Amino acid sequence: MEHKVQAYFELKQRQKEIERQLSVLRDEIVAYCEARGVYEAEVGGFKVKTVLQHRKEYDDQKLYASLPDPEIWRLMSKVDSHKLKSLIKLNVLSEEQVSLACTVKPVTLLQVDKL
Repeated sequence: MEHKVQAYFELKQRQKEIERQLSVLRDEIVAYCEARGVYEAEVGGFKVKTVLQHRKEYDDQKLYASLPDPEIWRLMSKVDSHKLKSLIKLNVLSEEQVSLACTVKPVTLLQVDKL
C-alpha cells in the first residue's frame, strides 16, 4: 500500500505541473490568435480554434436581497447557475430581479485538433 500511496502522490505532483504548463501554453496560443485577430488557424498539422463564452457569476448576498420570496433561497441553498437558470425559465424569477447580483465574465475556450 505504501508504494501505491507514494505513486499516487507523485502522479498528483506531475498532474499539477502538467496543468501549470497547459495553462501557460493555452494563454500563449490564445494570445497568438488574438494578436492576429483570428479565431481559427492551422499551425503545423493542427487546427486551433478559440471560442469566446460569457459566464455569469452571482454574488450570494446580492442575489438573496433580490429574491422576491426568501423561500426561493431554500430551493437553491447556495448560488447554482443551473438551478437559477431553471427558476428563470420557469418564470419563478426574472433576469431583471437577479441582474444586480450577476457579473458576466468573458472566457475564451481553446480547442486543438490534429488535422
